[in-house]
Amino acid sequence: MRSDLRISWEIPATPPGLAGRLERFMGPGKSRSENAVETVGLLGCALLLAAGVWNSGAARDWSTAQLVVVALAGLDLIGGVLTNATNAAKRWYHRADPAARRARLLFVSAHLVHLAAMGLFVLDGDLDWTLGNAALLLGGAVAVEFAPVRLRRPVAMAVLMAAVLVNLFWLPVATALTWFAPLFFLKLLVCHLVPEAPLEERRDA
Repeated sequence: MRSDLRISWEIPATPPGLAGRLERFMGPGKSRSENAVETVGLLGCALLLAAGVWNSGAARDWSTAQLVVVALAGLDLIGGVLTNATNAAKRWYHRADPAARRARLLFVSAHLVHLAAMGLFVLDGDLDWTLGNAALLLGGAVAVEFAPVRLRRPVAMAVLMAAVLVNLFWLPVATALTWFAPLFFLKLLVCHLVPEAPLEERRDA
């Protein structure tokens, strides 16, 4: 047992109304350091993504609406990976509440909208890509969520790698969009669905 670390599942109270809903969605009680890492990580990775997409030349062939969809998807996935990796989000989304599992699966299912927007709009109606990734998402989510707790992390890693490989070899997209599948499945199957103990340094308690 490590004496320098502690696990904190305590969820702070949240305000009523919209402010409380937003705080619970992002993870109540997020620390300043978590916010700082999220902000810097989001800005840095978004700049890298924007530079990569622009240098690929693909953006010049997209309509303004397609470019907006790609930009929003990129920001949501980068921000989502970071937010769902925080202790605050782990405490909230994996709290001891019978409704928590349903909330996690609804959160994942809501991202079918991302696949529809990318596949049917940005990829000009690519049904194979859209339906293939929808099947990977829903099948992977069920596999992770209903695996024994002790196995959820390795199961999530297995389905993440399978989804990335399927996309690389059987559901290929232009180079400018190859980031989508890895970030999409990382956010949902690993960062969101895997329960991890909110570890803190004991001196910060």
